[in-house]
Amino acid sequence: MSRIIAGVAGGQPLKSVPGDATRPTTDRVKEALFSRLESWDLLAGARVLDLFAGSGALGIEAASRGARQVVLVEKAPKAASVCQQNAALVNKVLKSTVVSVQRGSVDSVLDSFVNTSTGLATRTFDVVLLDPPYPLTDAELEITLQKIAKVLAADATVIVERSSRSPEPSWPEELENFSDKKYGETHLWFAEPVEV
Repeated sequence: MSRIIAGVAGGQPLKSVPGDATRPTTDRVKEALFSRLESWDLLAGARVLDLFAGSGALGIEAASRGARQVVLVEKAPKAASVCQQNAALVNKVLKSTVVSVQRGSVDSVLDSFVNTSTGLATRTFDVVLLDPPYPLTDAELEITLQKIAKVLAADATVIVERSSRSPEPSWPEELENFSDKKYGETHLWFAEPVEV
């Protein structure tokens, strides 16, 4: 069973998505990731976007550790339902609606955060977490990263979780990789907006 590791809601159990359609991040990787984000002081008061959210465990962990706003994005109906239930649980513990769920494809939700006439973001985020399904091709991931680049705050951080066997993501020119770390079968890539 998945649980919230630390923070205000630490120890709370989370519902899992039934079946094997999603691939939850292991507690070891989650702990390492969030220890790193906290050491960089990226979570307190952050606006967090959790894409391909699955059960929402990553975004909910961020909320428990001090993020002020978390948006979980999930397309699959069963997973989106689990996100709603887990969001309700953590919001109750936090006594505030910190976590919300947007059901739909990641690319369409990202597009909805950009004004079509100006091309400017209507919402921006400080931390973007994405753990795309393995079948997502590198080319599809690159398109998603281009869309992410449009909704980032100036000093944002993007974290991509991939299989250790997958190549480094193809970063759009607006993003640059500044760190990566391998944990067994999982590889985390960290990127930030290119300073202009």
